[in-house]
Amino acid sequence: MKIRFIYILSVLFGLSIINTFAQNDTTLVMDFDAYMKIVKEHHPISQQAELQLDRGKAVLREARGGFDPKINLESSQKDFEDKNYYDLLDAGLKVPTWFGLEFNGGYEQTRGVFLNPENKTPGAGLVYAGVGIPIGEGLFIDKRRAELRKAKIFRESTEAMRKSIYNGLLFDAGQAYWEWFMAYHVLLVYENALNVAIQRFEAVKQSALLGDKPSIDTLESGIQVQNRRLALQQSRLDFKNTSALLSIYLWREGEIPLELDSMVVPQEKDRVETDARSGFSEIEIDSLLLNHPDLLQYDFKIEQLDIERRWKIEQLKPDLNLKYNFLAEPLTNNIISEFTPNNYKWGLQFEMPVLLRKERGALLQTKVKVQEAQFDYSLKQAELGFKFQAARNELVTTNSQVNLYRQTVRDYQGLLSGERTKFSGGESSLFLVNSRELGYINAQIKLIELLSKNQKAKLKRDYALGILSDINY
Repeated sequence: MKIRFIYILSVLFGLSIINTFAQNDTTLVMDFDAYMKIVKEHHPISQQAELQLDRGKAVLREARGGFDPKINLESSQKDFEDKNYYDLLDAGLKVPTWFGLEFNGGYEQTRGVFLNPENKTPGAGLVYAGVGIPIGEGLFIDKRRAELRKAKIFRESTEAMRKSIYNGLLFDAGQAYWEWFMAYHVLLVYENALNVAIQRFEAVKQSALLGDKPSIDTLESGIQVQNRRLALQQSRLDFKNTSALLSIYLWREGEIPLELDSMVVPQEKDRVETDARSGFSEIEIDSLLLNHPDLLQYDFKIEQLDIERRWKIEQLKPDLNLKYNFLAEPLTNNIISEFTPNNYKWGLQFEMPVLLRKERGALLQTKVKVQEAQFDYSLKQAELGFKFQAARNELVTTNSQVNLYRQTVRDYQGLLSGERTKFSGGESSLFLVNSRELGYINAQIKLIELLSKNQKAKLKRDYALGILSDINY
């Protein structure tokens, strides 16, 4: 269920609303920074962005679980026709380490009439302690170590993922705001234009009745009223649609969507500050582009694939494992003193595919993935560089155009004022007045479009640099 936005603003901001929103008799002004703050703090996608850090911690914890000590217990017993054929018990603890060694220790006890001689233990059982050493595959890196290293990289990458999600969300939200801004101020232009057209139509009609103006002027001024009404209807539709789009980004805490109230309007044109500067030095720009969250994710992906490649290379080695255990009978409380070099059990395990086709194929696939990631990185880097340059160019151009059109609007207003004065004195025609008025209307709309474009260019610049999430709205 949606909640009216005008009510929830009071709840969210309390008395501070006076500083953030300018209110008159009928409207409540929501400026860009206040809007972006709401989006950043309460939009569901922003909550998803924060979850990325938790995901990184969870993945790392899971990978570290590969090095958790394991308790094992194996027991089997057979009794038949009142005979204890065998009773086997083996309980122990295995402790894997980062260096590939696996320490183990435990207790073994066996008894029974038909016990296999190799399983026979003294009456008190045997205590054993030893180590397993991978001499071939797994000596320098194994699956557990590879997964842990990749998990550490993934945890670092989640911060870049978080920033990337915020970057995309705030960019889309900002674009929606400036579309809404443009639609609202164009609507105001047409509302004013229609009011002027209606007033002139009434005046021309009265003048025509008195014989001061030709009747055809009444027809022409009436057509202007119709055209302005049509334009106003379209601008109202545009404003409603942009308002509906803006509502998508307005939420309150608890994942409750808000509905934009008709009393809430964007900030005034005069409060929009245009700027042609990039805002950063060339060194800072290069650094920001290289540290863009999207690029960092490719960096982390390449690092993970490189670890995978090293593990695939390791698998080309033979599977050669050495195990050695000291044995002792627990006759005293000091079990360690019972261990001697003369009592031991050791083993050697060797296994190796003859052709290594599976291992070589897996290694080649990983190398291809690394190259693909490197190509993607280069392509993304070029794409971000282009987007930044295009945004900077658009910023400079639209800033110049805004300054130019502000003067153009004043000039059109002066022409219109002069033409109206001449028309009142009978020295001009209604056609010329309408022409001057149309030029003034178009100039105002063009200025509004340029203001919107300039602010969108700022968003594009900050998006290309990947810093939207760092801006303190």
